[in-house]
Amino acid sequence: MGVIPQVDTHGKRSSSMSFALRWKHENVRLITLSIIISIAMTFMLLVLLYGTAERSVSVVVNGQESVVKTKQWVLQRLLDEQAITVGPHDKVSIPLNAAIKDGDRVVIDTANPVTVTADGKTWTVYTTEDTVQAAIEELNIPVRSYDKVYPALTAELTPNMAVKVVRVEHKVTSSQHTVPFTIVKQDDPTLEQGKEKTIKNGTNGVVVKQFESVYEDGKLVSTALVEKTVEKPTVNQVVAVGTKKIEPKVTALSAKASSGPQTVSLKGISFKAKKVLKNVTLTAYSAGVKSTGKSASHPQYGITASGAKVKEGRTIAVDPNVIPIGWWVYIEGIGFRRAEDKGSAVKGNKIDVYYDSEDYAEDFGTKKGYTVYVIGPNKPSSS
Repeated sequence: MGVIPQVDTHGKRSSSMSFALRWKHENVRLITLSIIISIAMTFMLLVLLYGTAERSVSVVVNGQESVVKTKQWVLQRLLDEQAITVGPHDKVSIPLNAAIKDGDRVVIDTANPVTVTADGKTWTVYTTEDTVQAAIEELNIPVRSYDKVYPALTAELTPNMAVKVVRVEHKVTSSQHTVPFTIVKQDDPTLEQGKEKTIKNGTNGVVVKQFESVYEDGKLVSTALVEKTVEKPTVNQVVAVGTKKIEPKVTALSAKASSGPQTVSLKGISFKAKKVLKNVTLTAYSAGVKSTGKSASHPQYGITASGAKVKEGRTIAVDPNVIPIGWWVYIEGIGFRRAEDKGSAVKGNKIDVYYDSEDYAEDFGTKKGYTVYVIGPNKPSSS
């Protein structure tokens, strides 16, 4: 018997199935690839169409608006195309990487550097605001009603502007001040001439003054009196001045005789004194305006009541009722003088001595307690 070979039918079926699976797998890949390519081409077509389409965009830079035509579709590329630079502190109404479309409006505000000084510190701020006040508020710097701002808060900002806030302080202080009393003199006809009597004592007053001082950044710039209050009133002192005339005291030089002139020898000069005046008051005057009210151009300048011209070392003014005009006298400590003048203030035992210098006459003051020898119309001589 021969051997009959068996046919491997299982192997053939496996080959057929593998081919079918491979074909199906390849078709899925082809279909997927076709879909991806279709989508990519569609996207590219859309991008191409969108990118090549011309757009009309309004661009506003610091309030200046212009309309530009562009095929760019991203804001940054549009700005580059228009040579518009945006700084890190500038404000843009939309993001730089945002897409733009026809009819869009882009607002760009450029930030300016501003230096602000306040409270001993200095800041540099980049701001897009328009006024000084807005820049200060951006830094949260408070400005009080008394404070000063340079330039003014309403001033328009400019690049690199320097702004200063000056702190102003008002301080009120008070102090006490003494007001001296005034001496008021009243004539008293019952009191002898030359005597004074206090009728009412004076009292100093007290005034409280309030001052307002203004400080700018801690430095005093002004002080003003704002209020004055009388805490204690001033009481004037009242003094009675005697106007009653008294007869001049006459003392004889010698006790040997009570009548007639007496011989006196002073500094090697002998003369006869008709009378002696004790406790005489001396003052001084000059020919000028301060003493006589006459200037050098006045026709009576330097002319005495006797008609003689004044001369230092000779002329004195007297009360003619006490010393006759034209008579010579000897004043202890002063020397020989001639009575050539008179004056309304020269009364009783008072003599006004003439000096050329107005200043010296003014500084002379009032001197009391002098002894005066009344001689006569002729001046004694050493012979």
